[in-house]
Amino acid sequence: MPTSEGGEMKRIWTTLCMGFLVCVMACGSVWAQATAQISGSVQDPSGAVLPGVEVAATQTDTGVRRTTVTNESGHYVLPNLSLGAYKLEAALPGFRSFVQTGIVLQVNSNPTVNIVLQVGQVAETVEVQANAGLVETRSLSVGQVMETARIMELPLNGRNAQELILLNGGAAQVAPISGDGASGYTFKGRIVISAAGGLGTSTEYALDGIRHIDPYDSLPLPLPFPDALAEFKTEIGGQSAQQARGSQVSAVTKSGTNQIHGDLFEFVRNDLFNARNFYAVKGSTLKRNQFGGTVGGPIVKNKLFFFGGYQGTTIRQDPSDTRSYVPTAAMLAGDFTAFTAPACNTRGQITLKFPVVNNRIDPDLFSPTAKNIAARLPKTNDPCGEVIYGQRNLHDEKQYVGKIDYQKSNKHSLFGRVLLTYLDDTYAPDPNNVLSGVQSGTSNSEHDKAYAFTAGSTYLLSSNTVNAFRLSYSKTRQDTAPLSTFDAGEVGSKVYTYLPKVMSITVTSGFSMTGNPRRLRANLYQLADDLSMTRGKHQFGFGGRIAQARTIGETGDTILPSYTISGDVSGSGLSDFLLG
Repeated sequence: MPTSEGGEMKRIWTTLCMGFLVCVMACGSVWAQATAQISGSVQDPSGAVLPGVEVAATQTDTGVRRTTVTNESGHYVLPNLSLGAYKLEAALPGFRSFVQTGIVLQVNSNPTVNIVLQVGQVAETVEVQANAGLVETRSLSVGQVMETARIMELPLNGRNAQELILLNGGAAQVAPISGDGASGYTFKGRIVISAAGGLGTSTEYALDGIRHIDPYDSLPLPLPFPDALAEFKTEIGGQSAQQARGSQVSAVTKSGTNQIHGDLFEFVRNDLFNARNFYAVKGSTLKRNQFGGTVGGPIVKNKLFFFGGYQGTTIRQDPSDTRSYVPTAAMLAGDFTAFTAPACNTRGQITLKFPVVNNRIDPDLFSPTAKNIAARLPKTNDPCGEVIYGQRNLHDEKQYVGKIDYQKSNKHSLFGRVLLTYLDDTYAPDPNNVLSGVQSGTSNSEHDKAYAFTAGSTYLLSSNTVNAFRLSYSKTRQDTAPLSTFDAGEVGSKVYTYLPKVMSITVTSGFSMTGNPRRLRANLYQLADDLSMTRGKHQFGFGGRIAQARTIGETGDTILPSYTISGDVSGSGLSDFLLG
């Protein structure tokens, strides 16, 4: 019996140790995904290691300074550093001070800077200018960083930062833009992209070190507009255990610095500037304006910084022609001879089936409900019942970005960021035409909103131990509703009406009035914590993320009273409609 218990305990301890080793080995480069780190060793001219050297990294734009001390093996690590340009300094009594400038840290970068201290006085300084890119020796990931200059200057369709992913190898757009009517996603304008051969929803997106995903459809939440992005990095292979997926996108919001910087912009697309398409009857009337600006600077120099930005988008265009067929006065009198003539049918003369006789119907057979609906439809003098009209779409987007960075002490830094995105797609119907706002189900007025709030804390527990904490809440909400016309109860149909003033009816080869009311709320709560420790020549990382997603949805697809009239009885949708 004791032997059995001893064997059981041995298996438990073996399992725990193996799990610990896997965690340590897999998390060797765990740190907040919106940051970077500098590591290396310090030696004297003979190659002997130097413990106890004070190493400091100072961000040149903000003056924020981080220090550490080399350990007994002469190694140092400065993890969880904000992105940007840095000056690296090292000092030890009996040696000249070392200064290296021009070090630029990018998203998730981990450059190694080995320092050699020359014998001399501390007041003497050896300065190195490092304009060349530093070699990455610790990460195996395959990816590319888009810095501010390229983000701003590359032509992006709609100024959508997601387009940057397509510029890297191994990425391809696999589906239409979400929310365009061809998909059931929650927010328009996002692209479904396959990276490294994965599914379009398998790419991990992170903004400022925390997951930036809509839990409803697994697509990214709206990203900040280009002027508000500091860096954008894509990785498609060889990532550490922290990424958890085959491809990773890491974006970082801009921060304020010790100098006030800002910009104003407007991008115009107006077809008045363009020649008419050779085959078009008339020129396009598209007018698209994207405008806004950013500003950032110090609240307290070297201590407290702010950044804010806004972008607005408006799209206006004359509606394209929509063709429908409605009952004419002759049809309402029972005469379908003109409607069934070759002039109205590409397949030639049509002969309607019983109860239609000689393409005529006794009006007493008509449904009172159908006659009430027909009375509300637009009138036409066309013998075929054709009506042509347009649907004018008004598209408006707004995005607000705000960020605060606070260097509480040399050991503790804090930040908070808010990203608000609003999209309104509305239709302006003709008050004299009930079809102009509800044709083919495309004219639901849609109001989308996305909120993303993140707070972060980076704390130096010791010169060799750093903890990074993130707290995040994000939400998407979508409200769509068809325009008000009339409901089934108003025209005499004795059915329960879920939505007042909304009618859903489709008549084959005739007209349609459809609508899909929808209400969706997707919430994501997250806590993430990363701990980085340096022991000798080794760096250990431990981390975890706790998330909870809550989605509440309501749709009218199966709730609305919906009528579909196919024409199977008499041979025509309009005649079946009037017959009820």
